[in-house]
Amino acid sequence: MLDLCNVNEVKALLGRHGFHFSKAKGQNFLIAPWVPRSIAEEAGVDSDCGVLEVGPGIGPLTQQLCLRAGKVTAVEVDLTLKPILAETLGEFRNLEILWQDILKVDIAELVARQFPGLKPMACANLPYYITSPVLTALLEAKCFSSVTVMVQKEVAQRMAAKPGTGEYGAFTVFCNYYAQPELLFDVPPSCFIPQPKVTSAVIQLKTRTAPACPVDDEATFFRVVRASFAQRRKQLQNGLATGFPELGKTGVAQILTDCGLSPTVRGETLDIPAFAAIANRIYALKNQE
Repeated sequence: MLDLCNVNEVKALLGRHGFHFSKAKGQNFLIAPWVPRSIAEEAGVDSDCGVLEVGPGIGPLTQQLCLRAGKVTAVEVDLTLKPILAETLGEFRNLEILWQDILKVDIAELVARQFPGLKPMACANLPYYITSPVLTALLEAKCFSSVTVMVQKEVAQRMAAKPGTGEYGAFTVFCNYYAQPELLFDVPPSCFIPQPKVTSAVIQLKTRTAPACPVDDEATFFRVVRASFAQRRKQLQNGLATGFPELGKTGVAQILTDCGLSPTVRGETLDIPAFAAIANRIYALKNQE
């Protein structure tokens, strides 16, 4: 098995195949062996698991997943990596590589087809530029027991932030609605070639088997969340009045009162049950019309 975290072996491998890093694809390859090993271990991957990996790169994390999982399906968009992955991962019989764009895949259907009888998980070292859309797609698929990813540290902190903190935002609420995020460990720039300019972090999202609280209509709930953070540091009623112009400021003020909230409350201080209460009240009022 090739040592895909040995910088000399990696450079020789890339040279043999005439590979050039793509800034547009956000390619930074791991050269610290403890990182892919720790991701696979912390994810809890074993022979009962089917793992969907997004963006295997040259395969260091894929190797560690294949050594542990019942099956690994890796989705990669960069066709120039085909001959490289054939060399680095060709020995694994429990691996299937799909040359597709994960954002154009029906993830729930893919998982059902690839992992019958196995516990589905997702693992990835995500390029920074597609972190949010990929995580959104993975969580909305509602088919994984957990999603363990390496992302920019600031993004990981935002996903795990608490209400009232500077990092807390709409993406925080989205992630916590579907899962329970836990920061695992930091990964410094020196662990990659080429070195990124920022520190990365690995975060695990254990998906919820039931919603964090009762939500009558998810579309209304997320519309409330987006409106609440559209005007940070301003009163929530201003954001909601803009996001729901049909309610008007008077209607919004009444809804906040009905939910036991002050009309001067700010959106970044609310937790998921508070957003749900507002959304459920708006949804009920609309259905009365």
